[in-house]
Amino acid sequence: MGKTALELLIFDLDGTLIESKWDIAASVNLALEELGVPQRPVEEIFGFVGDGVKKLLRLAVGEHNRVSFEDALSVFRRHYLAHCLDRTVFYPGVEKTLGHFSDKRKAVATNKSIEYTNVILRGLGPQYFEVVVGGDNGFGLKPEPGMLLHIMERLNVSKDRTVLVGDSTNDINGGHNAGIRVCAVGYGMGNREKMAACQPDWFIERPEELMEIFE
Repeated sequence: MGKTALELLIFDLDGTLIESKWDIAASVNLALEELGVPQRPVEEIFGFVGDGVKKLLRLAVGEHNRVSFEDALSVFRRHYLAHCLDRTVFYPGVEKTLGHFSDKRKAVATNKSIEYTNVILRGLGPQYFEVVVGGDNGFGLKPEPGMLLHIMERLNVSKDRTVLVGDSTNDINGGHNAGIRVCAVGYGMGNREKMAACQPDWFIERPEELMEIFE
């Protein structure tokens, strides 16, 4: 089977490019402790990641605690900015894959706040991406297609020459809502069965497999 021609690769961030769940969970628990709210098992916090920081904090703080969302956000923000590069790294194979596609256009579309996203990418490898869009840039959160449509428009690349790579149902549904093909990754934080049910165009277990699919 021949490889698929491609001009633009749009990547999700957490669970797709970067292994970030440990720093997120540690920062959430530091924030909960400071707010006087019971800390949560890290595995539980992992399950909250993917819909943006607002949902993450609402789930972590819980409905019954009288902590204002603004307080929770400011405390979490302080801890996460201090710790977001403690253990966060590109997944094995990501840099090799990004280097392989050096002649392709590459972007990041994440539901994560652009502030954290920029700090992490500056620390790990900003040179790989032409455009980076975060969840608070005003284009909505995936599965809404806004940030994906914005990236294609800004880079002037057509839908049929673009693919989204991500590890969640938000990514798969977002890509399909934007009219582009989607490659799901099985090594991230997403639920495999739920992702498969969304019918991604491809499903890979290692970042390097992208090299085998796209020319």
